[in-house]
Amino acid sequence: MSEPLPDATADNWVDRYTKGKLRTWLKVGRYDRPVGIWLLMLPALQGVALAASEKGRWPNIWLLFSMALGAALMRAAGCAYNDLIDRKIDRQVARTALRPLAAGEVTWPGVLAYIVALSSIACFILLNLGIPVILLGLASLLLVAAYPFMKRITWWPQAWLGLTFNWGILVGYAADAQRLSLAPILLYIGAIAWTLGYDTLYALQDIEDDAMVGVKSSARRLGGKVKPAVTAFYAFNFVMVLAAAWAAKLGPIFLPFAGLYALHLSWQASLVDASKPRRALILFKSNALAGLILFVGLVAGTWRPGGF
Repeated sequence: MSEPLPDATADNWVDRYTKGKLRTWLKVGRYDRPVGIWLLMLPALQGVALAASEKGRWPNIWLLFSMALGAALMRAAGCAYNDLIDRKIDRQVARTALRPLAAGEVTWPGVLAYIVALSSIACFILLNLGIPVILLGLASLLLVAAYPFMKRITWWPQAWLGLTFNWGILVGYAADAQRLSLAPILLYIGAIAWTLGYDTLYALQDIEDDAMVGVKSSARRLGGKVKPAVTAFYAFNFVMVLAAAWAAKLGPIFLPFAGLYALHLSWQASLVDASKPRRALILFKSNALAGLILFVGLVAGTWRPGGF
């Protein structure tokens, strides 16, 4: 494949620095579109940071590295699995028709082997993080397995993606604390709404093609109400972020970062326009920065001279 895929940047590292089969398999895992890795990784890093800040200490670097590596592997495996299930639909959608499996550049047995290989490495990481994390990791497989079918049975597959992509909050928290508490559950609930917002923006790119092939999405369901809906999703997310910070008794330095996070989400919501899918893609990608701001804020909340 010589040209970048439609939703990848023209100067992405895969197209710039790799060739042949290596490039093809990296594209199967969407490594040419790394924003998805960030959006899966950052909730897990937030979970680690929340657990550490709740105890008044810095996050464990090894756990952060483990969460980051696991996210990079499982996002690729999840994308490959999604392509395997959706290969017939992908051939009918302009944005996805050139994906390696849909375009016939790789075979489904090869993609299956790819999924098994990546998942096996991720499983090895998981096995070294304690029983609670192993159980949460196994439970996440049910969410991942069901996700590709959601667009066929519900108008809200973006909500299911929220359940799936943000599971890392619980995994990251449990990897540090070896248990769960109210704070990560509140952060997880809020993050589901965050994903519902940003993935609705992403779905604006495919409204016409999705209608043609009969695929459902929140963007199609909301129609002209996308902007107020995304605003509401983000507002609920922010309220739950504050609730999680309160439950964890984070320190006052968290607040400036929370304000910056709120400003970023507000900026996104103010620019939502269902008739401008290219802008929607830019806003969607900006959520990697939003998630990073929140992560830094959770780390900063470690310091609390008088409590939060």
